Amino acid sequence: MHTILNVSQNHYIRGGSDRYFFALAELLRKHGHQVVPFTAASPKNEPSEWDPYFPRAADFENPGPIDLLRFLYSRDAAKSIQKLLNNTDVDIAHFHIYHGKLTASILDRLKKTGVPLIQTLHDYKLTCPVAVHLSNDEICEACEGKHFWRALPKRCNRGVLTRTALSVTESYVSQMLGAVEKFDHFVSVSHFLRKKMISHGIPEDKISTVHNFVDVSDITPNFSVGDYILYFGRVHRSKGILTLIEAAAPLKEVPLYIVGDGVGMPEVRRIVEQAGCEHIQLLGFKQGDELRELILNSICTVLPSEWYENCPMSVLESYAYGKPVIGADIGGIPELIVDGVDGCLVPSGDQEALRERLLWISEHRNEAVEMGRVGRHKMETMFNADIHYKKIMDVYRKFL
Repeated sequence: MHTILNVSQNHYIRGGSDRYFFALAELLRKHGHQVVPFTAASPKNEPSEWDPYFPRAADFENPGPIDLLRFLYSRDAAKSIQKLLNNTDVDIAHFHIYHGKLTASILDRLKKTGVPLIQTLHDYKLTCPVAVHLSNDEICEACEGKHFWRALPKRCNRGVLTRTALSVTESYVSQMLGAVEKFDHFVSVSHFLRKKMISHGIPEDKISTVHNFVDVSDITPNFSVGDYILYFGRVHRSKGILTLIEAAAPLKEVPLYIVGDGVGMPEVRRIVEQAGCEHIQLLGFKQGDELRELILNSICTVLPSEWYENCPMSVLESYAYGKPVIGADIGGIPELIVDGVDGCLVPSGDQEALRERLLWISEHRNEAVEMGRVGRHKMETMFNADIHYKKIMDVYRKFL
């Protein structure tokens, strides 16, 4: 068995990549491997015996000049990784999202000790300074994977020039420090993301696709007829949330629950209140048992994204609980949903088409149950933990 260094920004769950970071660690441990986490220090962190090695990260809330430098190159992280390597034999380092908090400062220390470097790509950071190929809420590939300065006039980071300049500088510094060439292999979570990386210059033989997974062995699905349509995730324009609200507003007979929070919430709340949409309930952020119950009792879930989604966990989790998904035909979503079989695909941003699907599935709840059965079967046969472990080990073995 091997010792895997599991590298990520956070040792707590903030988003999908964090959930995967913990799920992968649990999966590897279950198969007898030692997993050593390496993340930034934070009061939000889950406790770990490896805490003493976690370096201080840049303060994003109240950044000073030192934090700006630490965002580009973290001496603390470089020293901490060296200290860990002096005390622990590592067979392979598996990276997730590490820029900003750990930075590419740690890559050289690992390469000098001969540790193979693998990174699971959860976003587009290698080819876009703001990691999402979005500029002012519109799809953007102006940088073409390398001309990061093109983000400056577009102010791609929240419309703010200084923020954008920092993101651009960070991308150039990371590239110089080996964000591409120092890695032995990249794992893409969707075929779409893999093709996008290759089109922007990542060597084809250096990147494989391994979709995300959910361990369904201890998840009991619910194949009874649901009561409402559920959206759960970030409340942000790029997620298609405004298109969803506009599509659902006239459908007074179709209950829609919105679970989550984000910068788009004030606008969502305003639209719902002005239109008198009592059938749309804004439930705020939920997790754990509360979220599970909301998924289990839904007709279906909906993901109407308007950005290049990769392999959204919300789709896989919905299937795991036996619920179909209405998803936008963008990014990696069509790799997960077979239209009319385990869910429905609608053109991204198409309000009318989305409204039509919401109404159809609400009126065909028994068909929705059958779609949910197919989705659950897909999880058991294509996106389960055993298959995922085999695919990850196939990548590792090339370099062990």
